[in-house]
Amino acid sequence: MAKQYIKNPAAVKALSPEQYQVTQKNGTERPFTGEYWDNHEPGIYVDVVSGEPLFASVDKFDSGTGWPSFTRPIDVANVVEKRDFSHLMIRTEVRSAHGDSHLGHVFTDGPRAEGGLRYCINSASLRFIHLDDLEAEGYGDYKKLFVNEEAQA
Repeated sequence: MAKQYIKNPAAVKALSPEQYQVTQKNGTERPFTGEYWDNHEPGIYVDVVSGEPLFASVDKFDSGTGWPSFTRPIDVANVVEKRDFSHLMIRTEVRSAHGDSHLGHVFTDGPRAEGGLRYCINSASLRFIHLDDLEAEGYGDYKKLFVNEEAQA
């Protein structure tokens, strides 16, 4: 049976002020300040509130924007896209499906060879799990994403 992810009230209570502002109040961290914008380690990024798997380092790229950027989610079932008309712009907001955390936005200026999308995500909405820790943290099924990377190492 697949693991069930939910908005964990204890996790919400434990959020830092910035994590709370971003995930629960639809905030945005300042560019080049988040913990993961320049992370190049292999692993996955999960929702800081629910733990649902969202993005993998194999799909991360340097967009030059100052936020972690990904070409695609690990599983589209864990990501919800909504129209966002705030700040006098039309954008597409990205939220976690089960935790209902605000993650960031998706834009159509990503690498064309990878589908053309750029998921621009706030570090404050994420928790990184290193490849070496996936099994111990209960995300062992996602090790298969890194088979080619491990073979090249």
